[in-house]
Amino acid sequence: MTPPPAARTLDERIKDTCERFENDVDTWVSTASPDGTPYLVPLSFLWDGTTFLLSTVRTSPTGRNLVANPAVRLAFGTTRDVVLVEGTAAPIEEAALDSERANAFATRTGFDPREEKQEYLYFRVTPQRIQTWREANELVGRTVMRAGGWRV
Repeated sequence: MTPPPAARTLDERIKDTCERFENDVDTWVSTASPDGTPYLVPLSFLWDGTTFLLSTVRTSPTGRNLVANPAVRLAFGTTRDVVLVEGTAAPIEEAALDSERANAFATRTGFDPREEKQEYLYFRVTPQRIQTWREANELVGRTVMRAGGWRV
């Protein structure tokens, strides 16, 4: 078995993380109902360099959960290239989202909630903590964002 590559520096991890946010289209979204029942679903997203924009049916488990409890976790990558984001979600009514942002979301994801018959909500997710690692040698120092600020 070949040894894993050397652990990335903090700057490399942040760069790789931002590239993933800019290039990936989908993420796993983890929420919990008011009674604590977990729910996991893949959703498309738009990253603006600061926050994520997601959209889901208002009455879906994810939509209901995020309205009741804004705590959310996003997961990107594979088990050997992980990015975990802990954040808070703020609902945005479809009519309240500016058309430029809604158009950017539709272009990026290939999906436009405004064209659907069901009622959708958008959610702006603000990251509070981000962790990233590839192998066990990157577990130390895996936190690249704390309290909403990138580590430097």
